[in-house]
Amino acid sequence: MTTKTIIQLFQRDLDKLKVEIQAYKLEKSLWLLEEGIGNSAGNLCLHIVGNLNHFIGAVLGNTGYIRQRDLEFSLKNVECSELIKQVDSVINVVEETLSALTYKDLQKEYPIRVFGEAMTTEFFLTHLTTHLTYHLGQINYHRRLLEV
Repeated sequence: MTTKTIIQLFQRDLDKLKVEIQAYKLEKSLWLLEEGIGNSAGNLCLHIVGNLNHFIGAVLGNTGYIRQRDLEFSLKNVECSELIKQVDSVINVVEETLSALTYKDLQKEYPIRVFGEAMTTEFFLTHLTTHLTYHLGQINYHRRLLEV
């Protein structure tokens, strides 16, 4: 896999994230929880942004981003426009950081042991794309359940 391919996948799905967030008819619905639903769409969006800013921006790009993971799930009522701004910002972080990586960089061990064992940067970036799409699907389903 090339960094170009990975960037394209992130770009596609982060653009789709913006579409999903903006598709909510009522902005307050972004933050609603129904029985059996553990996370709101707004919190999942904050989580995706925090996750990518940390694992790509801070770890690979040395951006200095300091993750506050608990806030990704506890902040509420962040305006839709602010969520979109944060997604746009992380798109830039992902593109700038990954554009600087070479094929050789992808084959190196990822700098931190996220799951308690060594893995290549390429493997972990692939994991991050699937993590994004998993939560993107949750957001889509959340919206469709709440706004029938």
